[in-house]
Amino acid sequence: MTQAFYRKWRPQKWDEVLGQAHVTQTLQNALVGERVGHAYLFAGPRGTGKTTVARLLAKAVNCQAQEVEKRPCDECDYCKAVNESRFLDLIEIDAASNNGVDDVRDLREKINFSPSQGQFKIYIIDEVHMLSTPAFNALLKTLEEPPRHAIFILATTEIHKIPATVLSRCQRHEFRRVPMESIIKQLTIISKGEKLKVEPDAMQLIARQATGGMRDAISLLDQLASTGEKITLDLTQTVLGTATNETVLELVDAIRDNEPASGLQAIHRALDGGSDPRQLARQIVDYLRALMLFQMGNDAQVDATQNVKTRMSVHAVDFSASAVLRMMRAFNTAAVAQRGGWQPSLGLELALADVLDIQDEAEPAPVSKPRTEPKKKTAPRQEAKRTQAPEPASAKKTEASPKEATAPQALVSRGELVKAWTDIRARVKKASPNLEALLNSCKSLDVQGDTLVLGLASDVLVEKIEKSEQMEIIQKAMMDVLGVGLKISCVVTNAKGKVPADVDQNGLVAAAIQAGGEVVDIQE
Repeated sequence: MTQAFYRKWRPQKWDEVLGQAHVTQTLQNALVGERVGHAYLFAGPRGTGKTTVARLLAKAVNCQAQEVEKRPCDECDYCKAVNESRFLDLIEIDAASNNGVDDVRDLREKINFSPSQGQFKIYIIDEVHMLSTPAFNALLKTLEEPPRHAIFILATTEIHKIPATVLSRCQRHEFRRVPMESIIKQLTIISKGEKLKVEPDAMQLIARQATGGMRDAISLLDQLASTGEKITLDLTQTVLGTATNETVLELVDAIRDNEPASGLQAIHRALDGGSDPRQLARQIVDYLRALMLFQMGNDAQVDATQNVKTRMSVHAVDFSASAVLRMMRAFNTAAVAQRGGWQPSLGLELALADVLDIQDEAEPAPVSKPRTEPKKKTAPRQEAKRTQAPEPASAKKTEASPKEATAPQALVSRGELVKAWTDIRARVKKASPNLEALLNSCKSLDVQGDTLVLGLASDVLVEKIEKSEQMEIIQKAMMDVLGVGLKISCVVTNAKGKVPADVDQNGLVAAAIQAGGEVVDIQE
Protein backbone atom coordinates (compact mmCIF):
# COMPACT_ATOMS: atom_id res chain seq x y z
CA MET A 1 0.00 0.00 0.00
CA THR A 2 1.41 3.38 -1.01
CA GLN A 3 1.83 6.15 1.53
CA ALA A 4 -0.42 9.19 1.23
CA PHE A 5 1.28 12.29 -0.14
CA TYR A 6 0.52 14.41 2.93
CA ARG A 7 2.33 11.86 5.14
CA LYS A 8 5.14 11.20 2.70
CA TRP A 9 5.86 14.92 2.24
CA ARG A 10 5.26 16.02 5.85
CA PRO A 11 7.89 18.65 6.86
CA GLN A 12 10.73 17.18 8.90
CA LYS A 13 12.55 20.42 9.72
CA TRP A 14 11.49 23.89 10.82
CA ASP A 15 12.29 25.60 7.51
CA GLU A 16 10.09 23.15 5.60
CA VAL A 17 6.93 24.41 7.35
CA LEU A 18 5.25 26.97 5.08
CA GLY A 19 3.00 29.82 6.15
CA GLN A 20 3.58 29.51 9.91
CA ALA A 21 6.90 31.31 10.42
CA HIS A 22 5.44 33.30 13.34
CA VAL A 23 4.99 30.01 15.22
CA THR A 24 8.10 28.09 14.19
CA GLN A 25 10.43 31.03 14.85
CA THR A 26 9.02 31.50 18.35
CA LEU A 27 9.46 27.82 19.16
CA GLN A 28 13.02 27.80 17.78
CA ASN A 29 13.92 30.81 19.92
CA ALA A 30 12.45 29.10 23.00
CA LEU A 31 14.48 25.99 22.21
CA VAL A 32 17.76 27.89 21.83
CA GLY A 33 17.09 29.95 24.95
CA GLU A 34 16.10 26.85 26.95
CA ARG A 35 12.67 28.33 27.63
CA VAL A 36 10.48 25.53 26.31
CA GLY A 37 7.12 25.59 28.10
CA HIS A 38 5.32 22.69 29.72
CA ALA A 39 2.00 23.21 27.89
CA TYR A 40 1.17 24.59 24.44
CA LEU A 41 -2.11 25.17 22.65
CA PHE A 42 -2.02 25.14 18.83
CA ALA A 43 -5.20 26.56 17.31
CA GLY A 44 -6.18 27.14 13.71
CA PRO A 45 -7.98 25.79 10.61
CA ARG A 46 -7.57 22.17 9.62
CA GLY A 47 -4.56 21.18 7.57
CA THR A 48 -2.42 24.18 8.46
CA GLY A 49 0.37 22.25 10.24
CA LYS A 50 -0.62 22.01 13.92
CA THR A 51 0.22 18.31 14.34
CA THR A 52 3.29 18.64 12.12
CA VAL A 53 4.75 21.44 14.25
CA ALA A 54 3.87 19.50 17.41
CA ARG A 55 5.88 16.53 16.14
CA LEU A 56 8.77 18.83 15.16
CA LEU A 57 8.83 20.22 18.70
CA ALA A 58 8.82 16.68 20.09
CA LYS A 59 11.79 15.85 17.85
CA ALA A 60 13.63 19.04 18.73
CA VAL A 61 13.45 18.70 22.54
CA ASN A 62 14.72 15.10 22.34
CA CYS A 63 17.17 15.51 19.46
CA GLN A 64 20.69 14.28 20.15
CA ALA A 65 22.46 16.92 18.00
CA GLN A 66 25.13 18.81 19.94
CA GLU A 67 24.24 22.24 18.50
CA VAL A 68 20.82 23.36 19.71
CA GLU A 69 20.33 25.55 16.64
CA LYS A 70 20.37 22.45 14.41
CA ARG A 71 17.64 20.60 16.32
CA PRO A 72 15.83 18.67 15.03
CA CYS A 73 18.69 17.31 12.95
CA ASP A 74 16.53 14.59 11.38
CA GLU A 75 19.56 12.28 11.44
CA CYS A 76 19.95 11.00 15.02
CA ASP A 77 18.24 7.87 16.30
CA TYR A 78 15.53 9.77 18.16
CA CYS A 79 14.62 11.94 15.15
CA LYS A 80 14.38 8.88 12.94
CA ALA A 81 12.28 7.11 15.56
CA VAL A 82 9.80 10.00 15.59
CA ASN A 83 9.66 10.02 11.77
CA GLU A 84 8.91 6.29 11.76
CA SER A 85 6.31 6.55 14.58
CA ARG A 86 8.27 4.27 16.93
CA PHE A 87 9.45 6.82 19.50
CA LEU A 88 8.00 5.57 22.79
CA ASP A 89 8.02 8.97 24.50
CA LEU A 90 5.79 10.63 21.90
CA ILE A 91 2.17 9.86 22.78
CA GLU A 92 -0.50 11.10 20.36
CA ILE A 93 -4.06 11.05 21.70
CA ASP A 94 -7.20 11.60 19.64
CA ALA A 95 -9.57 13.45 21.96
CA ALA A 96 -12.52 12.68 19.69
CA SER A 97 -12.39 9.00 20.66
CA ASN A 98 -10.72 9.35 24.08
CA ASN A 99 -12.76 12.16 25.55
CA GLY A 100 -13.94 10.73 28.85
CA VAL A 101 -12.75 11.47 32.37
CA ASP A 102 -11.45 7.87 32.69
CA ASP A 103 -9.16 8.42 29.71
CA VAL A 104 -7.65 11.51 31.34
CA ARG A 105 -7.26 9.72 34.68
CA ASP A 106 -5.39 6.93 32.89
CA LEU A 107 -3.10 9.55 31.34
CA ARG A 108 -2.45 11.12 34.77
CA GLU A 109 -1.46 7.77 36.23
CA LYS A 110 1.08 7.06 33.47
CA ILE A 111 2.55 10.54 33.13
CA ASN A 112 4.70 10.21 36.27
CA PHE A 113 6.74 7.38 34.77
CA SER A 114 10.13 8.55 33.48
CA PRO A 115 10.75 8.71 29.70
CA SER A 116 11.74 5.42 28.08
CA GLN A 117 14.11 6.84 25.45
CA GLY A 118 14.47 10.60 25.33
CA GLN A 119 14.70 13.40 27.83
CA PHE A 120 11.01 14.43 27.59
CA LYS A 121 7.67 12.69 27.22
CA ILE A 122 5.52 14.61 24.74
CA TYR A 123 1.72 14.32 24.88
CA ILE A 124 -0.03 15.58 21.72
CA ILE A 125 -3.81 15.77 22.28
CA ASP A 126 -5.49 16.37 18.92
CA GLU A 127 -8.97 17.92 18.65
CA VAL A 128 -8.78 18.70 22.36
CA HIS A 129 -12.07 20.63 22.24
CA MET A 130 -13.83 17.24 22.05
CA LEU A 131 -12.96 16.45 25.68
CA SER A 132 -15.92 16.41 28.04
CA THR A 133 -16.21 18.96 30.85
CA PRO A 134 -15.25 16.41 33.55
CA ALA A 135 -12.26 15.37 31.43
CA PHE A 136 -11.10 18.99 31.16
CA ASN A 137 -11.46 19.39 34.90
CA ALA A 138 -9.40 16.24 35.50
CA LEU A 139 -6.68 17.59 33.19
CA LEU A 140 -6.37 21.02 34.83
CA LYS A 141 -4.03 20.17 37.71
CA THR A 142 -1.75 18.09 35.49
CA LEU A 143 -1.57 20.91 32.94
CA GLU A 144 -0.67 23.42 35.62
CA GLU A 145 2.01 21.35 37.36
CA PRO A 146 3.15 18.45 35.14
CA PRO A 147 6.28 16.42 35.92
CA ARG A 148 9.52 18.06 34.74
CA HIS A 149 9.88 15.44 32.01
CA ALA A 150 6.40 16.03 30.46
CA ILE A 151 5.30 18.50 27.79
CA PHE A 152 1.68 18.85 26.66
CA ILE A 153 0.74 20.08 23.17
CA LEU A 154 -2.99 20.56 22.66
CA ALA A 155 -4.33 21.05 19.12
CA THR A 156 -7.78 22.32 18.15
CA THR A 157 -9.73 23.75 15.25
CA GLU A 158 -12.37 25.27 17.56
CA ILE A 159 -10.61 27.29 20.22
CA HIS A 160 -13.86 28.90 21.38
CA LYS A 161 -14.82 25.54 22.90
CA ILE A 162 -11.76 25.39 25.14
CA PRO A 163 -12.46 26.39 28.78
CA ALA A 164 -10.74 29.58 29.93
CA THR A 165 -9.14 27.64 32.78
CA VAL A 166 -7.30 25.50 30.22
CA LEU A 167 -6.35 28.46 28.00
CA SER A 168 -4.74 30.25 30.93
CA ARG A 169 -2.43 27.28 31.59
CA CYS A 170 -1.04 27.05 28.04
CA GLN A 171 1.16 29.04 25.71
CA ARG A 172 -1.17 29.77 22.83
CA HIS A 173 -0.12 29.82 19.16
CA GLU A 174 -2.52 30.71 16.34
CA PHE A 175 -1.99 28.94 13.02
CA ARG A 176 -3.07 30.84 9.93
CA ARG A 177 -4.38 29.71 6.57
CA VAL A 178 -1.47 29.07 4.22
CA PRO A 179 -1.14 31.68 1.42
CA MET A 180 -2.04 30.45 -2.05
CA GLU A 181 1.49 31.17 -3.34
CA SER A 182 2.99 28.92 -0.66
CA ILE A 183 0.55 26.13 -1.47
CA ILE A 184 1.41 26.30 -5.19
CA LYS A 185 5.11 26.30 -4.33
CA GLN A 186 4.76 23.13 -2.23
CA LEU A 187 2.55 21.40 -4.81
CA THR A 188 5.16 22.15 -7.46
CA ILE A 189 7.88 20.54 -5.29
CA ILE A 190 5.72 17.47 -4.72
CA SER A 191 4.81 17.21 -8.42
CA LYS A 192 8.47 17.21 -9.40
CA GLY A 193 9.31 14.68 -6.70
CA GLU A 194 6.49 12.38 -7.77
CA LYS A 195 7.18 13.01 -11.50
CA LEU A 196 3.68 14.32 -12.14
CA LYS A 197 2.70 16.51 -15.09
CA VAL A 198 0.40 19.26 -13.84
CA GLU A 199 -0.89 22.22 -15.84
CA PRO A 200 -0.38 25.62 -14.11
CA ASP A 201 -4.13 26.39 -14.27
CA ALA A 202 -4.90 23.02 -12.66
CA MET A 203 -2.35 23.71 -9.93
CA GLN A 204 -3.97 27.06 -9.26
CA LEU A 205 -7.45 25.51 -9.05
CA ILE A 206 -6.23 22.85 -6.59
CA ALA A 207 -4.65 25.54 -4.40
CA ARG A 208 -7.80 27.66 -4.51
CA GLN A 209 -10.03 24.71 -3.61
CA ALA A 210 -7.88 24.00 -0.53
CA THR A 211 -8.90 27.40 0.96
CA GLY A 212 -5.66 27.79 2.88
CA GLY A 213 -5.27 24.19 4.04
CA MET A 214 -1.96 22.68 2.93
CA ARG A 215 -3.01 19.13 3.78
CA ASP A 216 -6.23 19.51 1.78
CA ALA A 217 -4.26 20.73 -1.24
CA ILE A 218 -1.80 17.83 -1.07
CA SER A 219 -4.65 15.35 -0.66
CA LEU A 220 -6.39 16.77 -3.74
CA LEU A 221 -3.17 16.44 -5.73
CA ASP A 222 -2.85 12.85 -4.48
CA GLN A 223 -6.41 12.14 -5.60
CA LEU A 224 -5.78 13.54 -9.07
CA ALA A 225 -2.45 11.71 -9.37
CA SER A 226 -4.25 8.41 -8.86
CA THR A 227 -6.04 8.87 -12.20
CA GLY A 228 -2.74 8.08 -13.94
CA GLU A 229 -3.25 10.89 -16.45
CA LYS A 230 -1.70 14.28 -17.01
CA ILE A 231 -3.41 16.61 -14.55
CA THR A 232 -5.15 19.15 -16.77
CA LEU A 233 -7.62 21.86 -15.86
CA ASP A 234 -10.49 19.88 -17.41
CA LEU A 235 -9.56 16.75 -15.46
CA THR A 236 -9.28 18.75 -12.24
CA GLN A 237 -12.69 20.35 -12.75
CA THR A 238 -14.24 16.96 -13.50
CA VAL A 239 -12.74 15.18 -10.48
CA LEU A 240 -13.36 18.02 -8.04
CA GLY A 241 -16.88 18.73 -9.32
CA THR A 242 -16.21 22.38 -10.10
CA ALA A 243 -17.73 24.34 -12.95
CA THR A 244 -15.76 26.20 -15.57
CA ASN A 245 -15.17 29.92 -15.32
CA GLU A 246 -17.34 30.31 -18.40
CA THR A 247 -20.37 28.94 -16.52
CA VAL A 248 -20.02 31.59 -13.83
CA LEU A 249 -19.52 34.31 -16.44
CA GLU A 250 -22.63 33.19 -18.33
CA LEU A 251 -24.66 33.27 -15.13
CA VAL A 252 -23.50 36.80 -14.25
CA ASP A 253 -24.27 37.91 -17.82
CA ALA A 254 -27.78 36.48 -17.46
CA ILE A 255 -28.30 38.37 -14.20
CA ARG A 256 -27.06 41.59 -15.78
CA ASP A 257 -29.34 41.20 -18.79
CA ASN A 258 -32.29 40.06 -16.63
CA GLU A 259 -32.59 36.74 -18.51
CA PRO A 260 -33.73 34.07 -16.01
CA ALA A 261 -33.92 31.35 -18.67
CA SER A 262 -30.27 31.79 -19.61
CA GLY A 263 -29.26 31.83 -15.95
CA LEU A 264 -31.10 28.59 -15.20
CA GLN A 265 -29.59 26.96 -18.28
CA ALA A 266 -26.08 27.87 -17.10
CA ILE A 267 -26.78 26.42 -13.63
CA HIS A 268 -28.31 23.17 -14.86
CA ARG A 269 -25.67 22.69 -17.56
CA ALA A 270 -22.99 22.84 -14.84
CA LEU A 271 -24.91 20.51 -12.49
CA ASP A 272 -25.63 18.02 -15.29
CA GLY A 273 -21.90 18.04 -16.00
CA GLY A 274 -21.19 16.83 -12.48
CA SER A 275 -20.60 20.10 -10.62
CA ASP A 276 -21.48 20.16 -6.93
CA PRO A 277 -24.22 22.76 -6.22
CA ARG A 278 -22.53 24.18 -3.13
CA GLN A 279 -19.19 24.24 -4.90
CA LEU A 280 -20.74 26.14 -7.81
CA ALA A 281 -22.29 28.61 -5.36
CA ARG A 282 -18.87 29.16 -3.78
CA GLN A 283 -17.35 29.85 -7.20
CA ILE A 284 -20.07 32.41 -7.91
CA VAL A 285 -19.42 34.08 -4.54
CA ASP A 286 -15.66 34.11 -5.27
CA TYR A 287 -16.30 35.81 -8.61
CA LEU A 288 -18.64 38.38 -7.05
CA ARG A 289 -16.04 39.05 -4.35
CA ALA A 290 -13.54 39.72 -7.13
CA LEU A 291 -16.02 42.19 -8.68
CA MET A 292 -16.21 43.97 -5.33
CA LEU A 293 -12.41 44.21 -5.23
CA PHE A 294 -12.43 45.65 -8.76
CA GLN A 295 -14.99 48.25 -7.74
CA MET A 296 -12.89 49.18 -4.70
CA GLY A 297 -9.78 49.61 -6.84
CA ASN A 298 -8.05 46.46 -5.52
CA ASP A 299 -7.97 44.48 -8.76
CA ALA A 300 -4.30 43.60 -8.10
CA GLN A 301 -5.53 41.29 -5.31
CA VAL A 302 -7.72 39.31 -7.72
CA ASP A 303 -6.27 35.93 -8.65
CA ALA A 304 -7.55 35.12 -12.15
CA THR A 305 -6.46 34.81 -15.77
CA GLN A 306 -6.22 37.95 -17.87
CA ASN A 307 -9.25 36.92 -19.94
CA VAL A 308 -11.40 36.56 -16.80
CA LYS A 309 -10.07 39.84 -15.42
CA THR A 310 -11.16 41.58 -18.61
CA ARG A 311 -14.71 40.26 -18.17
CA MET A 312 -14.61 41.27 -14.51
CA SER A 313 -13.71 44.84 -15.39
CA VAL A 314 -16.83 45.03 -17.58
CA HIS A 315 -19.10 43.46 -14.95
CA ALA A 316 -17.69 45.77 -12.28
CA VAL A 317 -19.12 48.68 -14.27
CA ASP A 318 -22.39 46.98 -15.18
CA PHE A 319 -23.41 46.40 -11.53
CA SER A 320 -23.64 48.86 -8.66
CA ALA A 321 -21.64 48.11 -5.50
CA SER A 322 -24.84 47.51 -3.50
CA ALA A 323 -26.13 45.05 -6.14
CA VAL A 324 -22.88 43.04 -5.96
CA LEU A 325 -23.15 42.88 -2.16
CA ARG A 326 -26.72 41.62 -2.28
CA MET A 327 -25.86 39.06 -4.94
CA MET A 328 -23.01 37.79 -2.77
CA ARG A 329 -25.36 37.39 0.20
CA ALA A 330 -27.91 35.47 -1.88
CA PHE A 331 -25.44 32.98 -3.36
CA ASN A 332 -23.54 32.65 -0.09
CA THR A 333 -26.77 31.34 1.43
CA ALA A 334 -26.78 28.62 -1.23
CA ALA A 335 -23.08 27.93 -0.59
CA VAL A 336 -23.56 27.24 3.12
CA ALA A 337 -26.86 25.34 2.78
CA GLN A 338 -27.01 21.85 4.25
CA ARG A 339 -26.19 18.92 1.99
CA GLY A 340 -28.70 16.25 1.04
CA GLY A 341 -31.67 18.44 0.15
CA TRP A 342 -34.42 16.78 -1.82
CA GLN A 343 -33.67 19.16 -4.71
CA PRO A 344 -29.92 19.96 -4.88
CA SER A 345 -30.32 22.78 -7.38
CA LEU A 346 -33.01 24.58 -5.37
CA GLY A 347 -30.59 26.77 -3.40
CA LEU A 348 -28.98 28.10 -6.58
CA GLU A 349 -32.37 28.61 -8.24
CA LEU A 350 -33.69 30.56 -5.25
CA ALA A 351 -30.54 32.69 -5.19
CA LEU A 352 -30.94 33.46 -8.89
CA ALA A 353 -34.61 34.38 -8.37
CA ASP A 354 -33.65 36.65 -5.47
CA VAL A 355 -30.99 38.54 -7.41
CA LEU A 356 -33.23 38.94 -10.45
CA ASP A 357 -35.87 40.39 -8.13
CA ILE A 358 -33.19 42.76 -6.79
CA GLN A 359 -32.34 43.78 -10.36
CA ASP A 360 -36.00 44.61 -11.00
CA GLU A 361 -36.34 46.66 -7.81
CA ALA A 362 -32.99 48.49 -7.81
CA GLU A 363 -32.62 51.85 -9.51
CA PRO A 364 -30.20 51.83 -12.46
CA ALA A 365 -26.67 52.65 -11.29
CA PRO A 366 -24.68 55.34 -13.17
CA VAL A 367 -21.97 53.89 -15.35
CA SER A 368 -18.67 55.52 -16.23
CA LYS A 369 -18.27 53.78 -19.58
CA PRO A 370 -20.63 52.19 -22.15
CA ARG A 371 -21.72 48.59 -21.79
CA THR A 372 -20.21 46.03 -24.14
CA GLU A 373 -23.62 44.52 -24.87
CA PRO A 374 -26.97 46.35 -24.75
CA LYS A 375 -29.81 44.93 -22.71
CA LYS A 376 -31.92 43.29 -25.40
CA LYS A 377 -34.69 41.75 -23.37
CA THR A 378 -34.96 43.81 -20.22
CA ALA A 379 -36.46 46.92 -21.81
CA PRO A 380 -39.17 45.14 -23.86
CA ARG A 381 -40.17 43.05 -20.82
CA GLN A 382 -40.52 46.11 -18.62
CA GLU A 383 -42.47 47.92 -21.33
CA ALA A 384 -44.82 44.95 -21.58
CA LYS A 385 -45.48 45.12 -17.85
CA ARG A 386 -46.39 48.76 -18.14
CA THR A 387 -48.71 48.41 -21.13
CA GLN A 388 -50.58 45.16 -20.49
CA ALA A 389 -54.09 45.22 -19.10
CA PRO A 390 -54.66 49.01 -19.43
CA GLU A 391 -57.33 50.42 -17.12
CA PRO A 392 -59.87 53.12 -17.89
CA ALA A 393 -59.01 56.59 -16.66
CA SER A 394 -62.06 56.61 -14.40
CA ALA A 395 -60.96 53.41 -12.70
CA LYS A 396 -57.50 54.82 -12.09
CA LYS A 397 -58.95 57.91 -10.45
CA THR A 398 -61.12 55.92 -8.06
CA GLU A 399 -58.47 53.36 -7.10
CA ALA A 400 -55.37 55.54 -6.68
CA SER A 401 -54.64 59.18 -6.18
CA PRO A 402 -52.34 61.03 -8.62
CA LYS A 403 -49.70 61.12 -5.88
CA GLU A 404 -49.76 57.30 -5.58
CA ALA A 405 -49.62 56.81 -9.34
CA THR A 406 -46.43 58.82 -9.62
CA ALA A 407 -44.79 57.57 -6.40
CA PRO A 408 -41.05 56.97 -6.84
CA GLN A 409 -39.80 53.38 -6.99
CA ALA A 410 -38.45 52.09 -3.67
CA LEU A 411 -34.64 51.82 -3.35
CA VAL A 412 -35.05 48.56 -1.47
CA SER A 413 -38.04 46.24 -1.16
CA ARG A 414 -39.96 45.92 2.08
CA GLY A 415 -39.13 42.19 2.08
CA GLU A 416 -35.39 42.93 1.98
CA LEU A 417 -35.80 45.48 4.76
CA VAL A 418 -37.68 43.03 6.99
CA LYS A 419 -35.04 40.32 6.43
CA ALA A 420 -32.23 42.74 7.26
CA TRP A 421 -34.01 44.45 10.16
CA THR A 422 -32.47 42.19 12.82
CA ASP A 423 -28.94 42.96 11.55
CA ILE A 424 -29.74 46.68 11.36
CA ARG A 425 -30.98 46.70 14.96
CA ALA A 426 -27.88 44.78 16.08
CA ARG A 427 -25.64 47.48 14.60
CA VAL A 428 -27.78 50.21 16.14
CA LYS A 429 -27.53 48.48 19.53
CA LYS A 430 -23.73 48.72 19.47
CA ALA A 431 -23.99 52.50 19.07
CA SER A 432 -27.06 53.12 21.24
CA PRO A 433 -28.87 50.36 23.21
CA ASN A 434 -31.70 52.79 24.06
CA LEU A 435 -32.33 53.56 20.39
CA GLU A 436 -32.40 49.84 19.58
CA ALA A 437 -35.06 49.39 22.27
CA LEU A 438 -37.12 52.14 20.62
CA LEU A 439 -36.81 50.42 17.23
CA ASN A 440 -37.97 47.19 18.83
CA SER A 441 -41.28 48.91 19.59
CA CYS A 442 -41.99 49.72 15.91
CA LYS A 443 -45.45 48.59 14.84
CA SER A 444 -44.73 48.58 11.10
CA LEU A 445 -41.96 49.01 8.54
CA ASP A 446 -42.28 50.29 4.99
CA VAL A 447 -40.15 51.81 2.23
CA GLN A 448 -41.60 54.55 0.05
CA GLY A 449 -39.17 55.69 -2.61
CA ASP A 450 -36.02 56.78 -0.79
CA THR A 451 -37.69 56.93 2.65
CA LEU A 452 -37.98 54.39 5.45
CA VAL A 453 -41.35 54.79 7.17
CA LEU A 454 -41.45 53.66 10.80
CA GLY A 455 -44.87 53.12 12.35
CA LEU A 456 -44.88 53.88 16.09
CA ALA A 457 -47.53 53.67 18.79
CA SER A 458 -47.33 57.25 20.09
CA ASP A 459 -46.09 60.79 19.47
CA VAL A 460 -43.67 60.38 22.36
CA LEU A 461 -41.84 57.55 20.57
CA VAL A 462 -41.81 59.51 17.33
CA GLU A 463 -40.26 62.50 19.08
CA LYS A 464 -37.56 60.33 20.69
CA ILE A 465 -36.48 58.74 17.40
CA GLU A 466 -36.68 61.89 15.27
CA LYS A 467 -33.59 63.42 16.84
CA SER A 468 -30.78 64.09 14.36
CA GLU A 469 -28.19 61.97 16.18
CA GLN A 470 -30.65 59.06 16.41
CA MET A 471 -31.47 59.31 12.70
CA GLU A 472 -27.79 59.27 11.76
CA ILE A 473 -27.20 56.04 13.71
CA ILE A 474 -30.11 54.30 11.97
CA GLN A 475 -29.07 55.56 8.53
CA LYS A 476 -25.49 54.39 9.02
CA ALA A 477 -26.70 50.93 10.12
CA MET A 478 -28.90 50.65 7.00
CA MET A 479 -26.03 51.72 4.77
CA ASP A 480 -23.75 49.09 6.35
CA VAL A 481 -26.28 46.26 6.01
CA LEU A 482 -28.26 47.13 2.85
CA GLY A 483 -25.80 49.39 1.05
CA VAL A 484 -28.44 52.12 0.44
CA GLY A 485 -28.99 55.53 1.99
CA LEU A 486 -32.58 56.07 3.10
CA LYS A 487 -34.32 59.03 4.68
CA ILE A 488 -36.41 58.26 7.77
CA SER A 489 -40.01 59.25 8.47
CA CYS A 490 -41.81 58.36 11.71
CA VAL A 491 -45.61 58.13 11.85
CA VAL A 492 -48.10 57.19 14.55
CA THR A 493 -49.95 53.97 13.75
CA ASN A 494 -51.69 51.11 15.49
CA ALA A 495 -51.03 48.67 12.64
CA LYS A 496 -48.65 45.77 13.05
CA GLY A 497 -48.05 45.31 9.36
CA LYS A 498 -48.71 46.96 6.01
CA VAL A 499 -51.59 45.54 3.99
CA PRO A 500 -50.57 45.06 0.32
CA ALA A 501 -52.53 47.13 -2.20
CA ASP A 502 -53.92 44.01 -3.95
CA VAL A 503 -55.42 42.63 -0.70
CA ASP A 504 -58.98 43.50 0.36
CA GLN A 505 -58.42 46.18 2.99
CA ASN A 506 -61.48 45.05 4.97
CA GLY A 507 -61.10 41.30 4.57
CA LEU A 508 -59.81 38.51 6.79
CA VAL A 509 -56.33 38.61 5.26
CA ALA A 510 -56.02 42.32 6.06
CA ALA A 511 -57.16 41.69 9.62
CA ALA A 512 -54.54 38.94 10.01
CA ILE A 513 -51.77 41.22 8.72
CA GLN A 514 -52.87 43.98 11.11
CA ALA A 515 -52.62 41.44 13.92
CA GLY A 516 -49.01 40.66 13.04
CA GLY A 517 -49.35 38.03 10.31
CA GLU A 518 -47.47 37.91 7.01
CA VAL A 519 -48.44 36.85 3.49
CA VAL A 520 -46.15 33.94 2.54
CA ASP A 521 -47.95 32.56 -0.55
CA ILE A 522 -50.73 33.52 -2.92
CA GLN A 523 -52.58 30.84 -4.87
CA GLU A 524 -54.87 31.68 -7.74
